Amino acid sequence: MIDYSVLPMFLAACFILVISPGPDLLLIGSYSSKQGVKSGAAITLGIFVAGILQTLLVAFGLAKLLTIIPMLSVALKLMGALYFLWLGLKLIKQWYVHEVASAPSLQSINKSDVQLFFIGMLNNILNPKALLFFALFLPQFTHNGTDIFLQILTLGCILSLIALLTNLALSQMFSLAGKKLANKFKIGRYVDGILGLLFITLAGRLAFSSEQGA
Repeated sequence: MIDYSVLPMFLAACFILVISPGPDLLLIGSYSSKQGVKSGAAITLGIFVAGILQTLLVAFGLAKLLTIIPMLSVALKLMGALYFLWLGLKLIKQWYVHEVASAPSLQSINKSDVQLFFIGMLNNILNPKALLFFALFLPQFTHNGTDIFLQILTLGCILSLIALLTNLALSQMFSLAGKKLANKFKIGRYVDGILGLLFITLAGRLAFSSEQGA
């Protein structure tokens, strides 16, 4: 079993990490504010599944390959950068469509819950820093008394569950804020463009990081 004496510190660290700005939070904020809490929840479920998959990778020791084989780490970082770049360009394209399309046609660009689920999952899985974080963070709270595999699996599931509950609450907050801001200031049409630029910036930072790692 896990060491319960470090559990309060682990839970506090998990909560702080979940609410820290990043690609996942950008996605949740974007779609929750535009399409409502249900869309944010779909993305959140995708992120939750990605967290469980990353926990399994760390528990089985596969994440260590990223440090053992440097070229694999570079390749994954470049894949993540390309994905963020693609997502950013797509958001900017959606912003352009919002600006020139008529109101009836805007409904057709809304994504289904299934699409948003896979977007959330891919957004997390294709971010190599997330896997590296799981690999470095979870072992800090293990001990040598019992099976390390079970400890990491338990801690990873707790982290993923905290992320799930916190992101669901954030989806509700973003949804309410999006409605109020859209009605008050009419700024909803700019959300896609701003988030697109932010994802492109994240892509640049990730690509630069991969060059440093090489």
